[in-house]
Amino acid sequence: MADLKDFAEQLVNLTVKEVNELADILKEEYGIEPAAAAVAVAAGGGAAGGDAADEQTEFDVILKAPGGAKLAVVKLVKELTGAGLKDAKELVDNAPSPIKEGIAKDEAEALKAQLEEAGAEVELK
Repeated sequence: MADLKDFAEQLVNLTVKEVNELADILKEEYGIEPAAAAVAVAAGGGAAGGDAADEQTEFDVILKAPGGAKLAVVKLVKELTGAGLKDAKELVDNAPSPIKEGIAKDEAEALKAQLEEAGAEVELK
């Protein structure tokens, strides 16, 4: 049982970069989509982060601009939101627009990192 607690603690303390690396490994080696991995890690992080009542606990991921690689951003928005291609394209075309709202900080930071890696300009609120 102690091993599982240690493992859970390691997951909760991952950096955004480590979450992205974990998501890549899970997708490539096990066929698990990165958004699902980010949600799993963020869910673990939300339980431990409940100690500070003054901290913001829900974040909105806002796409400010798609950047130069608009097609890559549309595909990523489609994957991250589960929306159809048309809906994802509308979100990107109508920037600034919310991609996800009311999510945990870890998940929001992971989504921001993925979108910025694809070339988008993103803001957390």
